[in-house]
Amino acid sequence: MSAAYRRIRDLREDRDLTQRQVGEAIGVPQRTYAYYESGQRMPTPQVLCALARFHGTSVDYLLELTGNPAPYPRRRNP
Repeated sequence: MSAAYRRIRDLREDRDLTQRQVGEAIGVPQRTYAYYESGQRMPTPQVLCALARFHGTSVDYLLELTGNPAPYPRRRNP
């Protein structure tokens, strides 16, 4: 299992949530979410965005492109 999948699992476990709870929050069945955590399936970009929003972090953090869990600031459109 790659570390990116561990990061998704660790974020869930840190909040004492079940796979079912996270799956429901992001709109996927528990079994599908379990596949993401185990590395058997790669989350789609939409799922990665939903996970980042749900956990209050960035997709880059989920994918281990950064060690900073803080989400990026949102830009305001002019």
